Amino acid sequence: MSTAISPTAYNYKVVRQFAIMTVVWGILGMGLGVFIASQLVWPELNFGLPWTTFGRLRPLHTNLVIFAFGGCALFATSYYVVQRTCQTRLISDSLAAFHFWGWQAVIVGAGITLPLGYTTTKEYAELEWPLAILLAIVWIVYALVFFGTIVKRKTKHIYVGNWFYGAFIVVTAMLHIVNHASLPVSFFKSYSAYSGATDAMIQWWYGHNAVGFFLTTGFLGMMYYFVPKQAERPIYSYRLSIVHFWALITLYIWAGPHHLHYTALPDWAQSLGMAMSIILLAPSWGGMINGMMTLSGAWHKLRTDPILRFLVVSLAFYGMSTFEGPMMAIKTVNSLSHYTDWTIGHVHAGALGWVAMISIGAIYHMIPKLFGRAQMHSIGLINTHFWLATIGTVLYIASMWVNGITQGLMWRAINDDGTLTYSFVEALQASHPGFIVRALGGAFFASGMLFMAYNVWRTVRASNPAEAKAAEQIAVVGAH
Repeated sequence: MSTAISPTAYNYKVVRQFAIMTVVWGILGMGLGVFIASQLVWPELNFGLPWTTFGRLRPLHTNLVIFAFGGCALFATSYYVVQRTCQTRLISDSLAAFHFWGWQAVIVGAGITLPLGYTTTKEYAELEWPLAILLAIVWIVYALVFFGTIVKRKTKHIYVGNWFYGAFIVVTAMLHIVNHASLPVSFFKSYSAYSGATDAMIQWWYGHNAVGFFLTTGFLGMMYYFVPKQAERPIYSYRLSIVHFWALITLYIWAGPHHLHYTALPDWAQSLGMAMSIILLAPSWGGMINGMMTLSGAWHKLRTDPILRFLVVSLAFYGMSTFEGPMMAIKTVNSLSHYTDWTIGHVHAGALGWVAMISIGAIYHMIPKLFGRAQMHSIGLINTHFWLATIGTVLYIASMWVNGITQGLMWRAINDDGTLTYSFVEALQASHPGFIVRALGGAFFASGMLFMAYNVWRTVRASNPAEAKAAEQIAVVGAH
């Protein structure tokens, strides 16, 4: 037994690096989100400068929260989960290190180029071609490390969480490479290889599946490991998890056209996207119910365990936003909701309530284990963070629902003679109170990340390298 420990000790170094950067990028990305939300309340915060305008900073905000914060959370947890469930070390420490530093380079590149106005103008795919190529190389290295580790696993079975992580890795690579096909005309400018409605179709095939695979499938892999672990209960139904996986990845890829209702896209493509979006409710709720039912016999733990509370409430928000999404894909509902703040509210129900909350819960679960501590420095601070995050999310979503429906109704109101009842400025004035509440909700959520950073810092500071190394070896012995 003792001779088997040293060579197979897990690579926790890269997991620690990604876990810490999840917190760092979370603060920066969410802080920027609060700033641009405040610009909609007080436009003077643009400072009259081109690189601090909402239009320049908003893409940076989305890239920081999705790819920096969300990406680092996915990488940290996937490397942690694949090693522990396969009972083997990552296949290559040097490739894993390249993955970490390469990804940080992409994010820093985004931080420099987007405020300067270098952009493809494609939603969630704004990075110009040099950074897009670097991202693709880093992503392929990630795939090699992840799947290579699965190939050399010591367990016969591939745990379901790894299937979700694996699908997220493969499909994200496909989406990124196809949507970024372009003709460079200078170092900072390129034109899409597609045109017109085809370009729009491919962009929203990418855009919606960035949500479907990057922000859903990957985080479901997280859910299938950390919810049972934190609840200390087996997953409610392993059979349901397999059905959930195949149904989800089969259906999600078709849902993109619901972003293009009432456009030049052929009507059959719009209707197909709508139909697939509605059917998608079934596997989404199957996964949510599977996670929730895992707490059978463990619900009492929610009273004393704020980490489990983060994980379970994230599932509630996942269930809510995956009901709301298919509903908003219905053409008649979409005619009211599209281009309004309702869409923004829906996105953040998923982004704050689902993605951020499950990431935060998973990081809180991992940090003590990664640094050889019994638990986080302060359970009370985790509890404070939970309530700030929950209240912030509810304020954000509710304000955007009210704004969105108000905007939709005002924009479509017409007088007897066919003229518009309200001007766009009147709809904007009506939205102003909602903008204030949204900024307040975002501030609540972002302030919670500061409590997390302090808690993580105190936990890490209390550890020492020898204890952390021992934690890796104990993990391997426990696995064997």
